[in-house]
This record gives sequence, structure tokens and C-alpha cells, in this order.
Amino acid sequence: MKGPDARIRMQAVQAAVHQAVVGRDDAIDLISTGLLADGHILLEDLPGLGKTLIAKSFAAALGLSFSRVQFTADLMPQDITGAEMLDATGRDLKFRPGPLFANIVLADEINRAPPKVQSALLEAMQEFQVTSDRSSHALERPFLVLATQNPLELEGTYPLPEAQVDRFLMRIAVGYPTVEEEGMILQRRGERKEDDARVPPVLAPGEFKEMQRSVEEIEIEATIQRYAIEVVRATRGDARVEVGASPRGSLALLKLSRARALLQGRDYVVPDDVKQIALPALAHRVLVKPEPYLRGIRGEQVVKAALERVPVPKVG
Repeated sequence: MKGPDARIRMQAVQAAVHQAVVGRDDAIDLISTGLLADGHILLEDLPGLGKTLIAKSFAAALGLSFSRVQFTADLMPQDITGAEMLDATGRDLKFRPGPLFANIVLADEINRAPPKVQSALLEAMQEFQVTSDRSSHALERPFLVLATQNPLELEGTYPLPEAQVDRFLMRIAVGYPTVEEEGMILQRRGERKEDDARVPPVLAPGEFKEMQRSVEEIEIEATIQRYAIEVVRATRGDARVEVGASPRGSLALLKLSRARALLQGRDYVVPDDVKQIALPALAHRVLVKPEPYLRGIRGEQVVKAALERVPVPKVG
């Protein structure tokens, strides 16, 4: 599929999502970019802001299978991966897939699950497979995890391992709706006379994978690629930082910049693509030292400082 066709199809997907989701244009654009770039997404925001609705709406519009896992402290790895169980005869063991066997998986409150569950999820995110008692089982592609966590409520949670955080292509916030948008949410609920908002499928089976492949055809000049690398390296040289963004951050910035260029209607990346996508691509990969952290310094400030320090290349 050519880039212009992929852009038109994704615009149709976004229009379908907006049948259920009011506003949140920035979040929907970023999620579209991340999904096109074939990456997992961490939604870090407060409860009740529509994260589950957004994930379900994208899955429906993209024509992909969807499952939701509510992460809790008593969750076991086999609860998400599946397990070996006796068949109807009671003689042979047969693997029964768990909720990870879907194209889009919503991992709700991901930081409430214990380390063994996080390890099983990390294997799925990294290797696109799960391991049961006797064998490994491949996950169908695309396999995309949209995970949520509450940034304020820490009681009863487990900090996500740095390796797992780094596996998320981007981290975004949904944010509160405006007064007008909140009024529209109430109006639509009254008109449909039920809680569930239905989103029609837009894409045919296999079409989304073609759209993802078209991202790889977007060109990026060596000077812009170098610019992206320098921005990532600048996060490592910040005195306030314990650990800066890894080379995986450079790869994420490249993939997301290409996907953004496609959605902007171009077959090439410009420096603004890198600048606009740098915060969601890199901020969660930056580990701030304890003292600056207590002063309120976060990865976002470090990435913004990097963007200010690194000269923007002239192209064209």
C-alpha cells in the first residue's frame, strides 16, 4: 500500500474512532502514529478519561481482535498467557490461549501486577510469543499492547522494570476533555440510550499490516537521522540524569518520525517530525537522579532541554 493510501485509510479509522470518542485529537493522533509504527503504547493518566474506550475503538475500527486484562496483585502468569489443560477426554494436555492472544491487548493498571506477570508480559512484548509449561506459542501479528497506569495512586503497585518501560514505543497522556467536549459526551450518551458506543470496522483483514509496511518506505535524510541521534545522546549528557535514552530510543524516534510524516501526507521526514514526536518517544526512557527528581525534574524537562540544545539541521 502506498503512503497516500495508508494516510487516507488511517484518517477513515480516526473518523470511526471519533464516533465513540469525543475530542482528544492530540492523543488519537499520537496513538495512530504509534500503532502505524508497530509499537506498544503506555497511557499514563487518571482513571475515567476514556483510555479503555479509545483502545476498544481503535481495535474495532482497524478490524483487529481485542482483549482487556485488569491487572491485579493476585494475577498469575497463566492468567494472561494461557495454560496447559486436560482435553475433553481427560487424557491429554492441550494449550488454551489466554487474553494475550489478540491483536490489541489493553493491559489496564499494568503496574498492579507482580513481577512474574510483568516478566510474562515482557516476553510477549519483546519476543511476540508466550511460554507455557511445555512449549512456546507465537502471537499473531500485529500484536500491540496498550497499557495504562495511574501516575498518582502508588499504593499496592509494583514499579515497572526499566527493561519493560523501554519496550513501550511511546508514553502519552489522554488528558481531560474541554467543557464543550464533556457536554458532547453527555449528549451522545443520551442520544444512544446505552453505555456502549459502537465503532464500525473500517479496514479489511490484513490491510493494517500493509499500512504498517508503508511506513518503512518513508525516506529520511542522513542529516535528519543524525539530528535524531544527537537529541537522544543529549539526554545522556544531561547532568540531572542517571540514565539517558538508549539506542532503542533512537530507533523509536526514527520509526515514529516516519509514521508521523506519513500521516502528514509526506513521503519523507522533516526535522519537525522528530521534534514533535521526541517527548512521547523519549521522556519515559530517561531516569532522573534522586535529587533533581525531588525538585520536580522529570524526563519531559530533560528531553525539552535536549531539543533546545541540539541545532536543527537545514534541509532542502
